[in-house]
Amino acid sequence: MAHSLSAQKRVRQNIKRRALNRWRKRDLHDALVEYDEAILHASVEDAQKQLTDLYKLIDRTAAKGVIHRKTADRKKSRLAARLNAKAATA
Repeated sequence: MAHSLSAQKRVRQNIKRRALNRWRKRDLHDALVEYDEAILHASVEDAQKQLTDLYKLIDRTAAKGVIHRKTADRKKSRLAARLNAKAATA
């Protein structure tokens, strides 16, 4: 247990930040699962609209430091590739 006041404050801040980061990561995960469902069952236009919203969420999550920016770029690239594959088969 932290003894100094500043160390106690850091513990409190870390708890708050961890909770917020977990919420942001969970929100991103839920959006990715929803996009997967759209790729499987929705039209290409609906998936395209969802992809633009997902790009914004991924960029915002990376900007907050929850995920690395290169991880965000990789996710966006793979999501676009999945959409392009669906569009090619449709």
